[in-house]
Amino acid sequence: MPTNQPIVLRLGHSPDPDDAFMWWPLFGIDGELPEIASPGFRFEQVEIDIEAANRRAEAGDDLLEITALSCGQFPRVADRYAITACGSSMGEGYGPKLVAATAVSWDEFAASRPRIATPGRRTTAALTLGLRMAGVDHEQVETPFEEVGDRVLAGEVDAGVVIHEGQLTFADDGLHLLEDLGAWWGRRTNGPLPLGLNVVRRDLEQTHGAGTLQEIAGLLERSIAHALEHRTRSVEYAMGFGRGIDHDTADRFIELYVNRLTVDAGARGLEAVRRLFAEATDAGLVPPVDSIEFVRGGATATGG
Repeated sequence: MPTNQPIVLRLGHSPDPDDAFMWWPLFGIDGELPEIASPGFRFEQVEIDIEAANRRAEAGDDLLEITALSCGQFPRVADRYAITACGSSMGEGYGPKLVAATAVSWDEFAASRPRIATPGRRTTAALTLGLRMAGVDHEQVETPFEEVGDRVLAGEVDAGVVIHEGQLTFADDGLHLLEDLGAWWGRRTNGPLPLGLNVVRRDLEQTHGAGTLQEIAGLLERSIAHALEHRTRSVEYAMGFGRGIDHDTADRFIELYVNRLTVDAGARGLEAVRRLFAEATDAGLVPPVDSIEFVRGGATATGG
């Protein structure tokens, strides 16, 4: 068998402007060669809804080598995947929005035993909602993320948690803000809300040799850096994943979720993830995680 062929790494990302912005240099555009290339690896693009990515990682069948993952899902797959220091989506005082069809006080809402549409029970949005609604009788209703707002407006549910570009466009759609879950988390913890992670399969190290994870992480870091250095082209490409939003909205969304913590989550990002897991574990929402590690191009950072 030939041994000089590059190893194919399937990279799953949600079809959203921020993910598309980060990773296009690994795939190329319109048949062009990738702008971040490696003789040892070839990256294959897999567009996948975040909740579908969560389910696929948990099922254990045909695991993607690299995938976007809800932070709230990671404790269930920590034995299979490691978190890369780059590629995270963290809200600095902002995040998924809990919205309703009419303006209502929090006390009135909480007393109504509300049914709340969420974009999947494994998402960080649903996890954070669970923490915010602790002690409040409510029901979460799993709903495709793109249908949440419509179901709220139709009266099928009492409220909903909107993610992706809906965080910016909900008011234009006639929805009213009940709570910005990222801002709520920030007030409590003085830190960002870790929403999405980029993770890589742990077993690649055994399959392809020591240092494989660090080499992959280094290529991912280079992709994000290249995208930021070529921002105009990156935004133009990412617009194709914006589901009809205009350029300014797409650019704003990318600016929110491709930030300094996306380049390298660092100690602050590590502490944010640790805090979210600790509170969610205490609330019985996720299984415990013994330790957390971020893989980066040159090293691995760990935390308890």
